[in-house]
Amino acid sequence: MMRYSIRDRRGPHQGPALLATAVALATVAACSSGSPHSSDTSAASPSGPPSGTSASAAPSSAPPSPTPTPSRTYPLSTAPRTIPSVREHQAARGPGWKPAAPAGVVVGAGSAGLADEGKLLAGELGIPYRGAVAAGPGDVELALGGTGAPESYTLTVQGGRVRISGPDEAGVFYGTRTLKQSVKGAGAMPEGVVTDAPAKPQRGLNVDIARKFFSAQWIEDRLREMADLKLNQLGLHFSDDQGFRIASDSHPEIVSAQHLSKAEVRRVLALAQSLHITVVPEIDSPGHLGAVLRAHPDLQLRNVQGTPRQGAIDISKPAAARIVDDLLREYSALFPGGWFHVGADEYQALTVRSPSASYPQLATAARQKYGPQAGVQDLAEGWLNDRAAVVRAAGKTAKAWNDGFFRGGVVTGDKRIEVEYWTGKEIGARPPAEYLAEGRRVVNLNDEYLYYVLGQPNDFTYPTGRRIYEQWTPLVLRGTTPVPARYAPQILGARFAVWCDLANAQTPTQVATGIRMPLTALAQKTWDADRPTLTWDQFRALAAQVRG
Repeated sequence: MMRYSIRDRRGPHQGPALLATAVALATVAACSSGSPHSSDTSAASPSGPPSGTSASAAPSSAPPSPTPTPSRTYPLSTAPRTIPSVREHQAARGPGWKPAAPAGVVVGAGSAGLADEGKLLAGELGIPYRGAVAAGPGDVELALGGTGAPESYTLTVQGGRVRISGPDEAGVFYGTRTLKQSVKGAGAMPEGVVTDAPAKPQRGLNVDIARKFFSAQWIEDRLREMADLKLNQLGLHFSDDQGFRIASDSHPEIVSAQHLSKAEVRRVLALAQSLHITVVPEIDSPGHLGAVLRAHPDLQLRNVQGTPRQGAIDISKPAAARIVDDLLREYSALFPGGWFHVGADEYQALTVRSPSASYPQLATAARQKYGPQAGVQDLAEGWLNDRAAVVRAAGKTAKAWNDGFFRGGVVTGDKRIEVEYWTGKEIGARPPAEYLAEGRRVVNLNDEYLYYVLGQPNDFTYPTGRRIYEQWTPLVLRGTTPVPARYAPQILGARFAVWCDLANAQTPTQVATGIRMPLTALAQKTWDADRPTLTWDQFRALAAQVRG
């Protein structure tokens, strides 16, 4: 089969010119035979002269060469149909590319680190992986190089081959996801050049595995789905009042009966790393520590009447910091990624009318540590800063929930901590613009759109992909109102969050089904925050094609 048209082989104008020349020659031949109205037969009949003309009357010169049959031409290509959609596609004329013999996957010179990506893609496309050899006919070549932004890539389809290049392995990997989706949905990758990069550096899913146990296999399945959507961050909230779900060497007494072993966690982490997803662990404190406190009731926060507060640790006691820091150091060593979430939300000591009166031990500790003007709020803010310092010493960037940062106190939250903004419903909650005006970096976990709370308590409703797709953007941090666009560079991205408040309300399979389209919509809006070109119905139909 001819792979190229005349235009492809001989330049942009020579194919039509050859055809015109042949027609002109045929016309001249017809005119010389005295049959100006029968050029088709006089020029092209293979059986001799036309009827009524003797052989001796035929010209003595050789007949003109046969008219060349032009190869078929191609319309300009259109952008591949993928989720998330590609940011830029330069159209071209050509057949595109599809996985067929003799195609294989190869890695370019100096790109041996892409072997895992190459092997994965080859298996997905059903073609061989040939390693670090020169690209041949029909091949897909993966290569490192260029000076683009992190996670960017260029995908070129030309001459029957595909080349995916990028400045880092993640970008090349995302190019393979584009190729995989296009082939899955349309059977081929269109001719032309894709230039692509994410709008936001943090894009992902948050899962509460503390209140509800999820198996390692369930988590791995989510990682594979995330990777195909170019999502790059998985948050694991594994410590709360209801359970502590990862094995501990430093404090085995706090671990729930149903938990992930460290071997299982390492397996999850290995898969995540191969898919360019960072797993972010979370140990929430000084609230949400009920599982820890069941084994250490002496550290439970109690008010002036001796009444315990659920999940809250007494931060006036040095032993409270020691046990939490033991855990932070232990799991900082287990999780290789660059972040650690230290919580800081919903500390019960700050939800009463007069924290100093209700918890005099906290007020006393605050004054001793931060001076005579300090109060319980300052002690809690100092706790956050101290925990952030522990994970920073382990090479991590700290994350914390927005309601752990306070205004007007003696102690200010460290600005190196990333603010994970989830709600404006809590007592004293600050609007997101306050954090941004202070120069803080913020991640969007807006509970209006991005909170999937099992059982739908406290007026929560299961979010829909349609609502995220049509109404939400990363600028919409609280409620439905976006912050001013000038703050966009400080908004690092977003995660869709599963919270298991009523753990038995759904099975793990139901959770996976329920979050499928919301997560798909979030992937689109964090890769490209502009208004989507497809309608929701078109987007949903495309998801069924490219995601399966």
